[in-house]
Amino acid sequence: MASINATMSISLDGVIQAPGRSDEDTRDGFERGGWAVPYGDDVMMQKMGEGMSGASAMLFGRRTYSDFAGYWPHQIDNPFTDHLNQVQKYVVSSTLRDPLPWQNSTVLSGDPAETAAELKAGSGPDLGIVGSAQLLRSLLAADLVDGLTLLIHPLVLGQGRRLFDDGTALNLELVDSLTTTKGVIIASYHRS
Repeated sequence: MASINATMSISLDGVIQAPGRSDEDTRDGFERGGWAVPYGDDVMMQKMGEGMSGASAMLFGRRTYSDFAGYWPHQIDNPFTDHLNQVQKYVVSSTLRDPLPWQNSTVLSGDPAETAAELKAGSGPDLGIVGSAQLLRSLLAADLVDGLTLLIHPLVLGQGRRLFDDGTALNLELVDSLTTTKGVIIASYHRS
């Protein structure tokens, strides 16, 4: 059986919307995109590299996949580029169709939780999720996520879409934590 492990940047008030760029996700009038960028450092890069090397395949929602596919295949001299280009990528979507433009990408249609449960139950590789908040929320609600790594940024945004806003209750066990030089707490949890 495969495991599903997710990594998510999050503010102190639980916002996960648009951590990477100002134009990444402006839904609901969100104007604070790119909030995570100033907090990047070598400690975070090393920890993220370790996390990426552990996942044998990636699981994406449509929005995050489209964003990543428009960026990562064209990056040069980035330690994550080769891994992201080579790894198998599964995309849960009701609108995208195969073949997808980014190499090693496959569309999974149908109910996200059912599709992920089938992947998890199979003999395939462990799955990593980066971003893909809507997908992650549905998998958490269906009790399909084995591990959750939160990059907890030391800021309060006061608005934006949150990871835990749908009534899902979780019991988590802290298995590792690290504080970066810029105050981001990287906390890894397993479901208890």
